[in-house]
Amino acid sequence: MELLIEPGRCSVCRLDPGRPWPTPRAGTRLYSVTRTVDELSVVCAEGDEPADARVESGWRALRIVGPLAFDLVGVIASVTVPLAGAEVGVFVLSTFDTDLVLVKDEDLDRAVDVLGGAGHRVTPAIA
Repeated sequence: MELLIEPGRCSVCRLDPGRPWPTPRAGTRLYSVTRTVDELSVVCAEGDEPADARVESGWRALRIVGPLAFDLVGVIASVTVPLAGAEVGVFVLSTFDTDLVLVKDEDLDRAVDVLGGAGHRVTPAIA
């Protein structure tokens, strides 16, 4: 499997569930919003965090090259199991076409090594 390292760092943010849906700034490469009954979560570029959010910054996104078929099994496991074995924490996002695995910036080099050892190809995305 091929994964692309997205440029820049990301933040994972938590807002109260009743907050209005935040709007990304123009030109944003990655912006994800998910609402549940308990929270409104936003993943965005560092520096673009919504006001009053609880913020966990310092993430790097590894995007699995897609599109991936919906009946494809084990995609996330093939990435997260080796990372878990190396004690690298992750935050996972899914889109219609692909999946993204976020790792902390300080774990990026180790994650790339571990994923390469597991047979994946990890390269920087073209900005």
